[in-house]
Amino acid sequence: MSFFIVLIGYMGSGKTSVATELSKQTSKPFIDLDNFIEKSENSSIKKIFQKYGEIHFRNKERLYLEKIINSNSPSIISLGGGTPCYFNNMKLLKSKGNVCTFFLKVSPENLSKRLFNERMKRPLISHIHSLKSLEKYVSKHLFERMPYYIQSDYQIDTSNKSISEIAVNILDLLR
Repeated sequence: MSFFIVLIGYMGSGKTSVATELSKQTSKPFIDLDNFIEKSENSSIKKIFQKYGEIHFRNKERLYLEKIINSNSPSIISLGGGTPCYFNNMKLLKSKGNVCTFFLKVSPENLSKRLFNERMKRPLISHIHSLKSLEKYVSKHLFERMPYYIQSDYQIDTSNKSISEIAVNILDLLR
C-alpha cells in the first residue's frame, strides 16, 4: 500500500482513533493534520484561531495538507473536521492518484454526546453550553459540510462499531 489513507469527518467522529489503529495494523506512519499544524506553527489551533482568525488558520491548513500529500511518504492522515470544506481541498485530494479518502459518518446525536465534555478544547464549539444547543449546532454544521464529506472515495457508517472494526472495514475496502 504505497498511498495515503485520508480520514474525513466531523470533529469527534473518531478520525484520530481510527487512524492510530490503522497505523498499528499497517505499520504506516500516522499524521494528525491538526497536530502537524500545531508543531509546525509552534502554537495551538485555539491560539491560532484567537490570534489570527479562521481564514488564516484555513490557509495554513491547506499549506500543510499540500506539503504532506506531495511528500513521498505515504501515510495515514486524519484531517480536521473543516479541512475538506475550504478552498478546493477535496478537489486536491481527489486529483491525487495516491490518495484514498474515507468519510467516517456519525449521527449528530452521537457526535454531540462525544463532544460536549471536550468543547472547551475546540474553538468552534467552546461557546455552546448545553447538550441540546450543541446537537442543534452539530446538525446544522454537518448538513453544511455534507456536500464535501460525501465526495470521499468511501463512506463508513461507524454506528455501533469499535475502532478496530472500523479500521478492518477500511482495510477490507482497500483490498
